[in-house]
Amino acid sequence: MMEKLVVLGAGVSGIGAAILGKQKGYDVFLSDKNTIPASLQNLLNKKRILWESGQHSLSSMKGATIAIKSPGIPGDLPLFDKLRENGTRILSEIEFAAQSTSAILIAITGTNGKTTTAMMTYQILKNAGLNVGLAGNIGLSFAKQVAEEDFDFYVLEISSFQLDDIDQFSPYISVITNITPDHLDRYDYSFKAYIEAKLRITKNQSSNNFFLYNANDKVLVEALKNKKINAQKLPFAIYAKTGSSVSYLQEKRLILKHQNQTTMIHSVEFPFSGRHNLLNAMAAATIGNLLSINKKSIRESLTHFKGAPHRMENVLTIQRVDYINDSKATNINAAYFALESIQTPLIWIVGGVDKGNDYEVLLPLIRKKAKAVICLGADNSKLRETFESTSDVFMETESMTEAVKIAHKLAEPKDTVLLSPACASFDLFKNYEDRGDQFKAAVRNL
Repeated sequence: MMEKLVVLGAGVSGIGAAILGKQKGYDVFLSDKNTIPASLQNLLNKKRILWESGQHSLSSMKGATIAIKSPGIPGDLPLFDKLRENGTRILSEIEFAAQSTSAILIAITGTNGKTTTAMMTYQILKNAGLNVGLAGNIGLSFAKQVAEEDFDFYVLEISSFQLDDIDQFSPYISVITNITPDHLDRYDYSFKAYIEAKLRITKNQSSNNFFLYNANDKVLVEALKNKKINAQKLPFAIYAKTGSSVSYLQEKRLILKHQNQTTMIHSVEFPFSGRHNLLNAMAAATIGNLLSINKKSIRESLTHFKGAPHRMENVLTIQRVDYINDSKATNINAAYFALESIQTPLIWIVGGVDKGNDYEVLLPLIRKKAKAVICLGADNSKLRETFESTSDVFMETESMTEAVKIAHKLAEPKDTVLLSPACASFDLFKNYEDRGDQFKAAVRNL
């Protein structure tokens, strides 16, 4: 008799897990509390995967040995307690896929920078001729790739939600780019619990594995003091003491340290700016170095790197004004990095669904750089309290088109118009991609 596998959620990870489960010989049942689109219903039917839409019926899950939980579903639902009482193990798609492949895994997490670091790493490995896949939180199902591809390496961008339900997941190389408060509503508003979720990436690593971390991140460094890490620790930083074991930046060169070896990579031609991007490049270059990719190949990959969509994305220059789409900046830390990297007078478009943000940390940058703040959200009261008296111009709108038109009128040659919202997008937009796409469309229509 076939073992039963339940998949909860018909998103990218859920569909991928169902396809892999079917391939592995499980009796698969997929359940989504929302309506499953017709195209996905047809796919599930074609794969002969049973499904239900608009509900989670526990009776249909009876006898399941494993339940794969999509990362978007909170883990405190009563349904999961009932499944566990019935002897069902709750796993993430990441865990299920990892147990189904012998490929070398490189796992990257962090509050900010994980997408860019994963993309940089993937480009370095691919350009070096390695047979590599890119998956995880970046929008491609790890499980689906394991089912349909045959990669020797996987670069995985992993969120804290995906790490919540790992069991034996053990990457050869793990990375934490940084940790700042985010998604605290899923962790009982406990920053400590969120930190623990991120550190879970190291949980099953052995002394034969590697753990890369940002040594400039005080929160992360403090958290590691009381954490037993079995993997070999490789810190990286922008600022470090010469002669230390930390990889660092020196006069536009990446100085990579591993055991008693030092590798230098010139960064003068890298097409990205900002301290945060150099840290991302440091992590990606270190991974390439660990996999014995030569420094010329690493440098060329980073020199030709094109950033992630909606992350400091140059849209257009109109009448000598630069328009930059940083819609992916959904928290304070991401917006801070964006604001810090801009060296011209600034018109800042900000706002959305507040996640308990403390905007005070941004005040020095806004006082110094912003000639105008344009709030784009259904409720801008907190932003108004913080920034209305700080900037020469403070305006509010609920329309992206209107926000861009206002910015265009206020901008002068050599200014930068920056969409870096510091908030979630769900008040006025489908998601941050929709918000960024609307910004780009509005700019192109000027």
